Amino acid sequence: MQKSYLFYFLFFFIVFQGVAQMSNPKITDDANAIESKVIKWRRYFHQNPELSNREYKTASIIAEHLKSLGLEVKTGVGKTGVVGILKGNQSGKVVALRADIDALPVTERNNLTFKSEITDEFLGTKIGVMHACGHDTHTAILMGVAEVLSKNKDLIKGTIKFIFQPAEEGPPPGEEGGAKLMIKEGVLENPKVDAIFGLHIKSDAPVGTINYKPGGAMAATEQFAITVQGKQTHGSAPWMGVDPILISAKIIDGLQTIISRESPLVEEAAVITVGKITSGVRFNIIPETAEMIGTVRTLSPKMRELIIRRMNEMVPAIAKAFGGDATIEFQNNTSITFNDLELIAKMLPTLETVAGKDNVLLMKATTGGEDFSFYQEVIPGFYFFLGGMPLDSKKPAPHHTPDFYIDESGMLLGVKTLSQLSIDYLQSN
Repeated sequence: MQKSYLFYFLFFFIVFQGVAQMSNPKITDDANAIESKVIKWRRYFHQNPELSNREYKTASIIAEHLKSLGLEVKTGVGKTGVVGILKGNQSGKVVALRADIDALPVTERNNLTFKSEITDEFLGTKIGVMHACGHDTHTAILMGVAEVLSKNKDLIKGTIKFIFQPAEEGPPPGEEGGAKLMIKEGVLENPKVDAIFGLHIKSDAPVGTINYKPGGAMAATEQFAITVQGKQTHGSAPWMGVDPILISAKIIDGLQTIISRESPLVEEAAVITVGKITSGVRFNIIPETAEMIGTVRTLSPKMRELIIRRMNEMVPAIAKAFGGDATIEFQNNTSITFNDLELIAKMLPTLETVAGKDNVLLMKATTGGEDFSFYQEVIPGFYFFLGGMPLDSKKPAPHHTPDFYIDESGMLLGVKTLSQLSIDYLQSN
């Protein structure tokens, strides 16, 4: 508890040493002028979503727009990523702005004129494709920021790198992708980036607000796969076989006790979720195998180590207790999204100037994950949340669901904020 108080005392002490930034009227006017264009882009991307590492049309439209603004453009970065470079009229440091561009395997239920009707195959299953996490808004906002800043090069003391990143939701099995691959291919070099900013639309935060968290803001995420080996038999005679479906149920139940009975949740939150089970072909056959995939979310390296160790111990032990065998494999998807304290202290006055001090709100950490975290492992980064809750919604749909929906009027603040952050960061260095 004392460490927590000390952390926030030091953070806010640093913050209040800063000098408030001034919002540039030209940036505000230019952003207002293209709001309808930003909304139009967003609606196109929403109606034409593409899965991770398959964002071909999306990337093409982004690249064409950036080229029309006179930016230096690189395509095919990290498979389908697009990078635009804008040099200001004055020399200085380099700041990067990142937007994710991929959609999810979710069938949309919203009744919109621009509703997605796209379908594709995901893990062998035909399913709808939807921007069910707001990446369409992120892409449109950053395209708008590029247009605003390209008209204001006289205010830019340095260089701005626009990173349109594919596969934030994770590349298909057997492929590389996302932030890791873009970094591997040099997206933070040539020119070398000094700091990076990013935002995420939030369906349960009011339009006009910005939410942020110093330090660990989002969880480290692991993807796991469990294979259970049983013995096939007739459904009428289960005693003659070993039921992998029953074993799977016991494993799922056991995994939850790691969270509820072994993890010190008063320190940080943690989650284990099984998202898919595959087993069997017929109602009267007990199958031979079952497969499960899921995710682990942690906000503490110590808890991450504990949970993964106990899962490795528990899964084969439970299977053995019921006469079967089981193996588990892990894949790290994201690190902890850690917002640099010094960078937040320097840039918080900009957020408060653009959005209004009462609209910039301190939040608690979330168990969602973001591969923006990989950029933050290399350079200082600041990732914040933009309000997008529909004005007529009392209980907005969560992200990654068929009913996910955001109010487009919240996007303009995103354009203004990222634009002003870029200018203020470069001018202060």
